[in-house]
Amino acid sequence: MEILIAERVKELMQEYNLSQVALAEKIGVKQNTISAWLRKKKEPCITSLWLLADYFKVDIDYLVGRKEY
Repeated sequence: MEILIAERVKELMQEYNLSQVALAEKIGVKQNTISAWLRKKKEPCITSLWLLADYFKVDIDYLVGRKEY
C-alpha cells in the first residue's frame, strides 16, 4: 500500500487555497516541516496527522490513502 500523504495534503492545500506558510501557521508547525512532507522527505507524526485531519475536516485514513474522500 502506498502512503499518499503528500499528494492528499497538496490537493487539500489547493482546495483551501493555502500556501505552505499559511498551512504551517494554521496547524502550528514550521513551514520547512510542511515542505518536507510534500517532498516526501518526512512523514507527519500521528499528532500532525490529527492536526491536518481536523483542519481539513477529513479522516486520517483519507490522508494516508486508506479510503477516499
